[in-house]
Amino acid sequence: MTTSNSSEISPLTIAASTYLNSAPLIWSFLQGSKRTRVKLVDAVPGRCAELLRDSAVEVALIPIIEYQRIPSISLICDVCVGSKTEVRSVVLVSKQSTLRNVRSVALDESSRTSATLVKIIFREFLKSEPVWINAVPDLDQMLADNDAALIIGDPAMTFSRNGLHIWDMAALWRGYTDFGFVFAMWAVRDTATEKARRIGFPEARDEGTSKIDEIVDDYLRRIPLRREELTKYLTENIVFNVDTTMRRGMDFYFELAAKHRLIENIRPLVFV
Repeated sequence: MTTSNSSEISPLTIAASTYLNSAPLIWSFLQGSKRTRVKLVDAVPGRCAELLRDSAVEVALIPIIEYQRIPSISLICDVCVGSKTEVRSVVLVSKQSTLRNVRSVALDESSRTSATLVKIIFREFLKSEPVWINAVPDLDQMLADNDAALIIGDPAMTFSRNGLHIWDMAALWRGYTDFGFVFAMWAVRDTATEKARRIGFPEARDEGTSKIDEIVDDYLRRIPLRREELTKYLTENIVFNVDTTMRRGMDFYFELAAKHRLIENIRPLVFV
């Protein structure tokens, strides 16, 4: 009688948002060659981090800052949601014409990396400290009570721009540092690294990025933007692998987060 290795037959439990920016990373798991090999939980980025921290899932696409806050995890090498120039889906919105006039900022409570990035921009580069308010991502309400609002994900690309000033967070970071920015990466609990290796997250990314047209067809029904805009977003605004400038940007981001006491210390990066 033979016994089976349960790690080979049990699906890997993973969590990720279904925002357009992560669609190429999860397409293989939802519709492609790896769809029977994982059990996917759809959650906003902040919730993905909580699920991983609580061991409710084995792998999660987490805001990159949460790597520094969650113990006993590693990162999947070279797979990310990032941007080298403008990201479009992470923006700071204000009725003020200059950031130096902003005195209060409402932060989308589903964000972690972007909220930390906004604080770094103000503290390190603008030398100011607004009042920070965690808020439900309702732009009208956020701006009714505050000078500025951080909005992420698909809603950040579809709100009315009339009378508002908008700063793209990846473009701000690039302007101040000359680096690209990594917003999220797959993180793995140390107990699941071997299962994660067998799944092949880089291969899943490559399969997803080869299906951009199909992904855009799907999201045309969800996001009120033209096909050309969605395609440009996935092929020019968002980057799914970590190059040298993005790795250097990530290191510098962690350095500044520690400097401004937004994380306790800097953990060395450990990759699967």
